[in-house]
Amino acid sequence: MRLRCAVLDDFQGAALDSADWSPIRDRVEVVVFRDHLADEDALAARLAAFDIVVTLRERVPFPATLLDRLDRLRLLVASGMRNSAIDLAAAARNGVTVCGTASSSTPPVELTWALLLGLARGLVTENGALRAGGPWQSTVGADLHGRRLGLLGLGRIGARVARVGLAFGMTVSAWSQNLTGERADEVGVALAPSKDELLRGSDFVSVHLKLGDRTRGLVGARELALLKPTAYLINTSRAAIVDQDALLDALRAGRIAGAALDVFDTEPLPAGHPLRTAPRLLATPHLGYVTHANYTTYYGQAVEDIRAYLAGEPIRRLG
Repeated sequence: MRLRCAVLDDFQGAALDSADWSPIRDRVEVVVFRDHLADEDALAARLAAFDIVVTLRERVPFPATLLDRLDRLRLLVASGMRNSAIDLAAAARNGVTVCGTASSSTPPVELTWALLLGLARGLVTENGALRAGGPWQSTVGADLHGRRLGLLGLGRIGARVARVGLAFGMTVSAWSQNLTGERADEVGVALAPSKDELLRGSDFVSVHLKLGDRTRGLVGARELALLKPTAYLINTSRAAIVDQDALLDALRAGRIAGAALDVFDTEPLPAGHPLRTAPRLLATPHLGYVTHANYTTYYGQAVEDIRAYLAGEPIRRLG
């Protein structure tokens, strides 16, 4: 009897074209779902008949309350090698093997700069006006050369964002709770003496931190008030690092020049959510990792994970 594999949240219908699934077709029936189910009861009902689930990043939470209901589930494959949305202890308790895949840091770096440049040069506003027959030029772009880029986090992604900023002729500084002068020197940027100093002095602030107890709510109303009225904030990392309500207040009041977001507290962002119409906000639907190369890796290695599991030798195990 063939096993059944559910591929979740394939919004673009790209999963089957991004990898060669033929090596497992004789033993596994692959079913793709292009919609998103936020309701746990509905998700449990959908997945009840599946032995294997493939999920992208942290789109779908797998808490204990869900895993305890999926009696048939034996293998859960998630893209990336770190996933805070899966209760690994509950998975182990239920006999579910959890495996991951490689993931490139290049796509989120590129999207960060797409958003930053879009903000700085008013690209959405100007493009919309041009296509609608609106005014010919209505914004004055913000310069990058000679301006200060402040990075919250200088890991793999933050360091690459920094190097692009340097190439633009920007002054780049960084801060995080564990950042050392040696690491800053290695990347070629200045170590900000404090988070507050970085926020006060930066023209652009970009967030590149992992989400944890120390970073949740790291940028709240107090921190946003430190930014210059001409400053821009970009978050392609994790939504909970920046207080969403405080950011909305700052944008509505015009206390900062603008913000760009690729991550949200609730995804997909509900229709009618205030962030969909917030002023001075450039927003994208969590596209940071969504590229052809990454999808080829994600789904290609998902097939490898399934083959290895079927052979009794799981690879890239999480937890």
